[in-house]
Amino acid sequence: MSVNITPGQHGGFSETGLRRVRDVLARHVESGKIPGLVALVSRGGHAHVEAIGTMRHDGGAPMRRDTIFRMASTTKPVTMAAAMVLLDECRLRLDDLVEPWLPELADRQVLKRVDGPLEDTVPARRPITVRDLVTSTFGLGMDLTALGTPIMDAVFERGIFSQSATAVAAPDEWMRQLATLPLMHQPGEHWQYQISNDLLGVLIARVTGQSFDTFLHERIFGPLGMKDTGFHVPAGKIDRLPPCYTPDPQTGEFTVWDEAVGGQYSTPPAFPSGGGGLVSTVDDYHAYFRMLLNGGIHEGERILSRPAVELMTTNCLTPEQNAARNDLARNNVHISFGQGQHGGWGYGMAVRTYRGDYAPIGQFGWDGGTGTTVYADPHNGLVGVLLTQVGLSLPTPAQLIHDFWTTLYQAIDD
Repeated sequence: MSVNITPGQHGGFSETGLRRVRDVLARHVESGKIPGLVALVSRGGHAHVEAIGTMRHDGGAPMRRDTIFRMASTTKPVTMAAAMVLLDECRLRLDDLVEPWLPELADRQVLKRVDGPLEDTVPARRPITVRDLVTSTFGLGMDLTALGTPIMDAVFERGIFSQSATAVAAPDEWMRQLATLPLMHQPGEHWQYQISNDLLGVLIARVTGQSFDTFLHERIFGPLGMKDTGFHVPAGKIDRLPPCYTPDPQTGEFTVWDEAVGGQYSTPPAFPSGGGGLVSTVDDYHAYFRMLLNGGIHEGERILSRPAVELMTTNCLTPEQNAARNDLARNNVHISFGQGQHGGWGYGMAVRTYRGDYAPIGQFGWDGGTGTTVYADPHNGLVGVLLTQVGLSLPTPAQLIHDFWTTLYQAIDD
């Protein structure tokens, strides 16, 4: 355990509580179902790091504090910072139509029924706005309860959504494919996952005239010192990237979804995915979420305005918009493993609006399908980051995530 705190101080956590965090994490690794993990918990300027287990399920190099992980959907809260920079500078407005930059999204058609044929549509009642993208309500997205419908099949077939960094076309071609599809819901009506965050990356690139990757590095990663964060892992660091596993849902047997050397993240992608493309470390993500906790400031430098941070981290959905998300978390737990029970959604992340577990109202952050989780809690002034590379094809990584947050909260000592 590497702990950078002064002797006798525990940064607002009890010594016994921190031992329990380590014991519970170690128990998951010792079960054989999680090869290794890196966790960081911080409070009051003190960070505690645990690196447990190995990079591969069959042994080999140990997990380290600087191990690089595929962040999957925990990319979303970071993508949003780039959008907030443009809002702060009035280069975008929330109720601007997106058509001037994304002409492919003009004159949308909307399915009469989500499970209906792609031709059975009505015209969109209104154009799509920037607000629809940042709130994930523009009308098209991943719907786990609609798998097998014509629209979801088309989303996969045309490479609009792919877990593979290499399978997605370059942004202009991706937009062309997206434009061939109708929306599933009227703009602004319904929260839907993923595609809006990928669209934001394209929008940011077109507004700024820079690649999405370049803009993030210049305005977010560089100023925050996020030196290991990006959309691929350079050759000189590839030994720090473990393989990513998606265990067989029936047998639990480890299946490699992505190797490090020669894998999807070993070269820059054609499409830098704002919904799930980043790689990073516990320290880099800690820097980002501490900046949000500090109202947009990092080491004396302002990255985002305080109102921008407050807007991102406040629930922005109406009960009607949020109904599908709550339904997935509460009534389809066999699909969501109970993830997503927060009550609210801000910009690119969940925001707790009711207390359903140990975390208080106001906590914000998100989880990733490769077994990643990161949240900040303004009430307790804490950040937690837990990174594995075991996909949520079965409940084990979700249970690890739940246990991490339970033990983190029981360790609080005021």
